Amino acid sequence: VQLQASGGGLVQAGGSLRLSCAASVRTFSLYAWGWFRQAPGKEREFLADISQSGDVTYLEDSVKGRFTISGDNAKNTVYLQMNSLKPEDTAVYYCAGRNLFTKPYIPSQYAYWGQGTLVTVSS
Repeated sequence: VQLQASGGGLVQAGGSLRLSCAASVRTFSLYAWGWFRQAPGKEREFLADISQSGDVTYLEDSVKGRFTISGDNAKNTVYLQMNSLKPEDTAVYYCAGRNLFTKPYIPSQYAYWGQGTLVTVSS
């Protein structure tokens, strides 16, 4: 499984970005997908997860109401829509994939990781 994240960039506070993560897999729906971020000097932080079926999502409390995770089985792509961005959202954002019967939230449960895309939010 290879993951390619894209869509990062520089945005003003209050703006929006949509991150994409293209997965090179035969059957996209066999995996659950997540987004994490890591700011300089901080640990990697869980943001969002979407189940294999796509009907169960998890969001970390600090991004609820602002971020949305979704998936497109036809395009083998998972998205992270980010609205109302804040300077504290500045980080490298990573997409990740986990196999069946694993748990969301925990980085070690995700076997597959993309290379990261930088999001910078200016004040």
